Amino acid sequence: MAQSSIFDSLSYARKMEAAGFTRQQAEAQADALREIVNERLATRDIFEMRIRELEYSLIIKLGSMIVGAVAVIAALLTIMKYN
Repeated sequence: MAQSSIFDSLSYARKMEAAGFTRQQAEAQADALREIVNERLATRDIFEMRIRELEYSLIIKLGSMIVGAVAVIAALLTIMKYN
């Protein structure tokens, strides 16, 4: 899955140039900041993917608990039947 950029480095570089930085300084700073922002902030797609992973994990755990509970109840009923 390609990660979309959540930081507009071109706009940032232009603002830095307008504030007096050279083009090279502005582009270097914009690239560095873009890497940090894109690496550390989750996009909506990543967040939704992680939520789905957690949902699947919870479904599996809940299903396992239900199967275990049914097995215990069945065993108890069997024991009670023969006592």
